[in-house]
Amino acid sequence: MSTSSVGRTDPLAALAGLDGVPAAVDAVRTAVDRVYGHRVMRRRSTEVSAEAALRGARASAALSGADWGLEEVRRRTDFAAPGEPRVVGAALRLNAEVGQLLGVWRQSPLRVLARLHVVACGTDEESVGRPRLAGEAVAPDSAGEPPLPSADEVSARLDALAGLIVAGSEAPALAQAAVVHGELLALRPFTSYNGLIARAAERLVLIGSGLDPKGICPAEVGHAELSSSYEEGLAGYVSGTPAGVAAWIAHCGRAVELGARESAAVCEALQRGAA
Repeated sequence: MSTSSVGRTDPLAALAGLDGVPAAVDAVRTAVDRVYGHRVMRRRSTEVSAEAALRGARASAALSGADWGLEEVRRRTDFAAPGEPRVVGAALRLNAEVGQLLGVWRQSPLRVLARLHVVACGTDEESVGRPRLAGEAVAPDSAGEPPLPSADEVSARLDALAGLIVAGSEAPALAQAAVVHGELLALRPFTSYNGLIARAAERLVLIGSGLDPKGICPAEVGHAELSSSYEEGLAGYVSGTPAGVAAWIAHCGRAVELGARESAAVCEALQRGAA
């Protein structure tokens, strides 16, 4: 997201000063710089990016209940089959699509979110590609989800989120990505695949902000590794308290760090000729 306009109120800017957030931002920057500085990135960054997208999709699907091993994801082709294969297929398609939507996100984030839902579903059913309506059921993404907001609240908060994105912010990219991720998880604006879409949107912000321009630090890997505290972190965000929001941002920061560590290991394997 770009720098905010002079004189404009920036609601997200205050997040930078929350307790623990500066340390999380610094730790993420160090981890990202470390992997970008690896010698393999000078020659084979495209391979690292592709592997990060694959591992991120696998991890995101695992958080949505389809916990396949990495080699199974590489091997399988039946992603249209009902159940877990469809979840894994949706995650793969989303991570492949994110790079195509970077230019649209800042101008029309709601259009991008609608597109992500279409890509995840892979169908043209009436409920696909639009926020849910009153009375429509929402497929659960995981246990322990917060209470489901009403359709009217979803509409209002999506509009507010879109306004923040279009306006831009001085807040650190990590904080912006965490807010987008947390808000979409809290709202569950679509009838299905909300967790996958929230994590894909976080990935989009991290790439588009310039923090991780090549998409080589898959936060989804970190979220999966930290799965035991994922819902707790979301509950902190939903609480709206400064401490809860700060804890969620720090959780997301740790997830990015772990994603960077994953790609550093990929770089090492490529350097040894083992991958």
